[in-house]
Formats: sequence, structure tokens, C-alpha cells
Amino acid sequence: MARRSRHRLLLLLLRYLLVALGYHKAYGFSAPKDQQVVTAVEYQEVILACKNPKKTTSSRLEWKKLGRSVSFVYYQQALQGDFKDRAEMIDFSIRIKNVTRNDAGKYRCEVSAPSEQGQNLEEDTVTLEVLVAPAVPSCEVPASALSGTVVELRCQDKEGRPAPEYTWFKDGIRLLGNPRLDSQSTNSSYTVNVKSGTLQFNTISKLDSGEYSCEARNSVGYRRCPGKRLQVDDLNISGIIAAVVVVVLVISVCSLGVCYAQRKGYFSREASFQKSSSSKATTMSENDFKHTKSFVI
Repeated sequence: MARRSRHRLLLLLLRYLLVALGYHKAYGFSAPKDQQVVTAVEYQEVILACKNPKKTTSSRLEWKKLGRSVSFVYYQQALQGDFKDRAEMIDFSIRIKNVTRNDAGKYRCEVSAPSEQGQNLEEDTVTLEVLVAPAVPSCEVPASALSGTVVELRCQDKEGRPAPEYTWFKDGIRLLGNPRLDSQSTNSSYTVNVKSGTLQFNTISKLDSGEYSCEARNSVGYRRCPGKRLQVDDLNISGIIAAVVVVVLVISVCSLGVCYAQRKGYFSREASFQKSSSSKATTMSENDFKHTKSFVI
């Protein structure tokens, strides 16, 4: 019984399989293919292949670039847009002679041909990844700093794909990510972040003075920024003390001068003079008023 049940189940599965194959043949549907991923270096060439098993004289081919909006790359037997001048067709595939970063994205080729059951359509999707070498990174190095302070140097590149990693150099000598392993370094307080491109001194010293440059590198290439000078000076304690002493002396002299003037009564005399002047002015105003009144009468 068990064997007969298994035999019937196998026959049933085989019928479903035959029906599915017949449906596929009748309506021209193609089984999904694995998505292609093609990698190219910017300004070099690449071929986007349309893996179509059959080619006939009645086949119609279209290439489209997918995204927020669909644009034609190959339509009505002609390349479209800027692909006219830098691409060519090889059978059903496209050969781009000069790839740019703007070409990165997803492409779809569509091959249609008439058949007995109607129009047969086959599609294939290709994802193009464009690798870009870094540009000269932007380096931020302060011109001066005080010893014992926290100082951060920054390095960044926005062009490289994939994102580059960063290396810092002092006077042409590479600074290792772990300063304890760096025999050339006299300061073990710095840290290098190869992903963000920062070089930070937690406690910078005068020995860290020098010319610093940064290199951005990925799998395609590398570029380095021009060196910039960083001068680290010790904190001038004696100068600060001298400036404080001068300020204190000036304040003391001013205070003594005010006290002396108060003792001599300069401020009271000046007040009396201002009061008498005010009284005279008031008296003169009253006399002028009386004179004017008598003149009117």
C-alpha cells in the first residue's frame, strides 16, 4: 500500500511538472536568471552582456537603464544619449569604451521575438559597479599648537569608490595605527582612524612639530595631499606671570591715585565747583526772566 501511494504521488508531481512546462512554452515566460554584477574601473572599458540563448533575424533588442526613471540605452537598433559616441553593440551585448561613475547602476536587456503562441519575451538584468580612484584628499593641519593640548588633524576624500582608507605621514615617515609599535614616533598619545581620516594627539608635545601629509588609498589607486607644517610651542609660564604682575601693578597704581585724590579733596572741590556753577546759572536765568518781564510791561 505504501509503495502504491508513493508511486501515485510521484505520478501526480510529474503531471504538475509537465503542465507547468507546457504553460511556460505556451505563453513565452522565461525562468528567472541569476543577476549579473559587473565591476569596471572608471575610464576603462566594460561589456554588459545580455545572455540570450537564441538570436533570430526577427528578434528585437532593447537596453534600458533602471532607476527613479527608466531611460533607453539601445532602442530601435541605435544607441541612445551619450552612449552613441563611446559605446558599440557586440551581438546583444554593449561594449562601453570609456566608463564613468555616472554609468553605475542597474541595466536590463529585453529580447522579444514572435512565436507560434504569440510574442516571446526574455529579459536579463546587469548591475554595473564603477570603481573610482581617490582624488587629492583635503587635509586640515593647524599651523600652531600649545604643548599639552588636544590637537586633531583631518583628512577626507569624497571621490573614491569604494571609500578609501587613510594614512598619515610625518616628515615623509608613515605613522602607524598603533603608536606603541612605531619606533619612529616620540609621542605614544596619538591615534589614527583609517576610516575617518583623523589623526588625534591627546597630549601633543614640542617633539611633534613637523610636516604632516595624508594619503587616501583604495583598490583602484591612491593620492596624497601636500605636506603642511605644524609648530608646537611650550606654554610660556614666565611670560604669563609677567603679564599678570604688570596688570596687578597698573590696577594698584590706579587705586592709589584715586585714594590720594579723595584725601586731598579733589573730588569734593570739583563737586562744589559744579554746584556753584549750577547756582549761578539758575540766578542768571531768573534775572533774565525778570528783565524780560519788565521790558514787556
